[in-house]
Amino acid sequence: MLGRALSVVGAWGALAVLWLIHFWPLPVLAAMGRGLGRVLHRFGRARRRVALRNVERCLPGLSLPQREALVRQHFEYLGRSLLERAVLWWAPRERLMRLITVEGDVGLAERTAGRFMWVVPHFLALETAGLATVLFQKRLATTLYQPQSHPVFDRVIYQGRRRFGGVSAHTRHDNALKLLRDIRQGAAFFNLPDMDFGLKDSAFVDFFGIPASTLLAPARLARSMHMTVQPVLALMRADGRGYVVKFLPAWTDWPDEDDITATRRLNAWIEQEIRACPAQYLWVHKRFKTRPEGQAPFYD
Repeated sequence: MLGRALSVVGAWGALAVLWLIHFWPLPVLAAMGRGLGRVLHRFGRARRRVALRNVERCLPGLSLPQREALVRQHFEYLGRSLLERAVLWWAPRERLMRLITVEGDVGLAERTAGRFMWVVPHFLALETAGLATVLFQKRLATTLYQPQSHPVFDRVIYQGRRRFGGVSAHTRHDNALKLLRDIRQGAAFFNLPDMDFGLKDSAFVDFFGIPASTLLAPARLARSMHMTVQPVLALMRADGRGYVVKFLPAWTDWPDEDDITATRRLNAWIEQEIRACPAQYLWVHKRFKTRPEGQAPFYD
């Protein structure tokens, strides 16, 4: 009981600090975040090894010094993403709308009468993509999220993401019928397609030429529900002065005639965007944790 109490106190203390710094200018938080990232890179050996392994296999054209430099830069962006969430969770609407620049057709979902899906890969500014769908257009959204292991952080994150309304969120452990009900009632699906959730409802589809356990649900859902699909990309500005969320043209010929082909095309698009901005992709995630039968573990 004492250990749990201390854990809760520590969590609230950390969140209190985050709440206090959300008043600070974003460039100041960005500089602090880069410093935090350098600390995480130095002492977070396990995640550093994961990132280096991912970059080694996914971007084999880079030399060892180039890979190490990329991972250092990635950790600086990672540190920024952690501290800058203070602004994303607590700053007023007007400040967020100044900090987030939207490009492309942000209102497509609002104008589309049929069922709709945003496809959003795991770049480190992902939180701002979710905010943009609430702040800059009016169609309701629904999404899935991975609960945090610590209940205090889980509660604050959940509330921070839903504080402006306009979105419902279900955990990946909930009954899928809740998500389908939202979609049938007109909510646009904010879909995160590029994480390893094991073998259930997945297939091994190449990602940077490596078999990766990839959910087939995006293609199946889009096909069965005749959804309009719009890719969305969220990036942090290098100067620390805000974010860019790109609402790209809808895919008029996706999904293809079969799930595997469609999922491979989805992965190929994500690869293309990663190559354009490699430091901001979530390299610390064990994307290749699940392996085909008989293959050695990826992260020895």
